[in-house]
Amino acid sequence: MPVVVIGAGPSGIAVATLLAQYGIDVLILDRWEGVYPQPRAVHMDDEVMRIVDRLGIAERFAAVSRPALGLRLLDASHRVLAEFGRTTDVGAHGHPQANMYDQPDLERLLRENLANYPHAVLRGNAEVIDVVDDHRGRVRVTYADRGSGAEHVVEAAYVLGCDGANSTVRQRIGVTMKDLRFDQRWLVVDVATAADLRQWEGVHQVCDPIRAATYMRIGATRYRWEFRLLDGEAAEDFADLAALAPLIGPWTADVDPHDLDVIRVAEYTFRAQIADEWRRGPIFLLGDAAHLTPPFIGQGLCAGLRDASNLAWKLAGVLRGELPVAVLDSYEQERKPHARYMITTALSVGWAMTAGGRMGDALRRTIVPRLHLVPGVSDKLVDSTSPALHRSALVRPQHRLRRGLSGRLCPNALLQDDSRLDTRRGDGFAVVTTVVPTAAQRARATDRGARVVVAEGDLAAWLSRGHASAAIVRPDGTVMAAGRELDALLRRLPGYGAVRVRPPGMKATASGQNWLAPPST
Repeated sequence: MPVVVIGAGPSGIAVATLLAQYGIDVLILDRWEGVYPQPRAVHMDDEVMRIVDRLGIAERFAAVSRPALGLRLLDASHRVLAEFGRTTDVGAHGHPQANMYDQPDLERLLRENLANYPHAVLRGNAEVIDVVDDHRGRVRVTYADRGSGAEHVVEAAYVLGCDGANSTVRQRIGVTMKDLRFDQRWLVVDVATAADLRQWEGVHQVCDPIRAATYMRIGATRYRWEFRLLDGEAAEDFADLAALAPLIGPWTADVDPHDLDVIRVAEYTFRAQIADEWRRGPIFLLGDAAHLTPPFIGQGLCAGLRDASNLAWKLAGVLRGELPVAVLDSYEQERKPHARYMITTALSVGWAMTAGGRMGDALRRTIVPRLHLVPGVSDKLVDSTSPALHRSALVRPQHRLRRGLSGRLCPNALLQDDSRLDTRRGDGFAVVTTVVPTAAQRARATDRGARVVVAEGDLAAWLSRGHASAAIVRPDGTVMAAGRELDALLRRLPGYGAVRVRPPGMKATASGQNWLAPPST
């Protein structure tokens, strides 16, 4: 078996689906038979919606989600301290910037869609017992059938640990989590009602050191509240509407309690942690197995889907012999700093909400209303932009002192034929250029499996703002390299997708032999 994925949550199903789309055989093992029924994650930004689109479920997901207006930070009296608005219209990435949903709905769509790909097999009720790398190119996975108790062993070239915060894979390979010093107990309340709460249609974050809170509408009739628990409190103390009324009252005061249906009351501990290593040889960690973030900017599940999108095409290229094994090092090089940045951003909002004393009061009074002016925080909270990926073998700035577009996500621009760039560029590399390529240049790109897109309109303007006339766009939509010399860029282009079937023992062609060389400056 080329790949075994352990864990069938969103990260595991997503990476398995992407690998199957590349024709890679995948076995997914999960200890549960079906979708975990309780809601957890509720937010997805437009960058990650592109991954959902690539998986093939964007239209069905749009039918069970709703665009949101962004984020408001409120004081303890519910006065607005700061607002980070998002448009509900389709943006630069082809989707609304903020989308609210119920996680079980997403997981059901992911599993139904996985059934369309015969290269992927999902096996539930499978408890993974051990993961052992034999250091000879095989990983042995031992698992037990939770129904019969029978043990089974499967061997794989690569194992992907997508098995959550208490990851068995992470424990078996001896990787530890670095604590980023955020550990808070919160009450999570899910309510259904057909009543109109008449609230601003975005996320409300109440900055109160005594009782910080979050409110959001996640569906036509579904609402979520989160409240920081005080010492000595537990979820059992808020088991009914009477106990919840003092907490949710600011949002539901005008609603008849009989119109409110409490779906769930649960306690969660919000943590900030990141794995010291995301890879040990042929074993990788994705999603919550690699990182945990407080939910204050809605990036927990999004980060796991970003992991899947980053790793799948690289692993497929290695397994097909089109990319050198060394490119797998770029997964942690690119994703770990990005995840750490997003966790830090979430912590900034979390501390603004919960910090006590004079320091906390000063933070809320002076800093919070100006958060939109802080670089990075503004990008993520206002327009959903995430930071550029760090330099790697697959992020190649053309100049040592100027990054330009490299490492950034190429916009999913609307093209002249009303299609989007993601549709036009397919599942391989693409060359986006404002200069119409010569026949020889086009042939060189095609020989390496890349599609050529002549940029006009918004896409051309984006290249111009990045001081470039052409860019190499990776399968995950990230810019590998950009510049003004198309021939120089074509020399950086990997061979990917040009060789789909290779007889056993035959090595990859040398079509992309020089693309790992340092770029000229």
